[in-house]
Amino acid sequence: MNWIYLILADKRFLWILFIVNLFGTIYGYIWYEGQLKVTPDIFLIFVPDSPTATLFFVFVLIAFLFNRNFSLMEALAIVTLFKYGVWAVVMNIWTLAATGDLPWTGYMLMASHSAMAIQGLLYAPFYRFKIRHLVIAGIWTLHNDVIDYVFMQYPKYGALYMYVKEIGYFTFWLSIASLAIAYFWGIKSKRIYALSPQNNS
Repeated sequence: MNWIYLILADKRFLWILFIVNLFGTIYGYIWYEGQLKVTPDIFLIFVPDSPTATLFFVFVLIAFLFNRNFSLMEALAIVTLFKYGVWAVVMNIWTLAATGDLPWTGYMLMASHSAMAIQGLLYAPFYRFKIRHLVIAGIWTLHNDVIDYVFMQYPKYGALYMYVKEIGYFTFWLSIASLAIAYFWGIKSKRIYALSPQNNS
């Protein structure tokens, strides 16, 4: 398995991943354009969940490219990449089950969001965040759930609107699972790989 981490740490691969995530983030914000236009200003930052998750990872990759760690962004990235990556896949499968049909964009979203979740976990051995960073990531993530399902700013899947309570319940426990995974892979596991001995909080 060491060869995988050699590839992940290679600057050329990091640059490719940076470019892919940067353009994916921009596209993600454009995807939310319609919903953002009707969102009250106070909630704007909390609505585009997936592109914000990849934006966190963009900052992680920038730090990696300079042989550094951005610990808070790492904690936010692993939690939100896994959470919203899995969330989007489940919502599209749920849409297919509920309607019997899924447009090509749904399959595209499942592929791209699966990659989101996977990349966040693959880089876990390089992360250097601590409990305090994970606590902040937890506050952000759970607060986002409140905004989404108490103030009803969740990403809209038209065919699933009648299941919003069930989706909110699922999302809350997915947040808890994502935080647990981040703790196990980002803190509890041994840090045997490093891009640099330096670490910025």
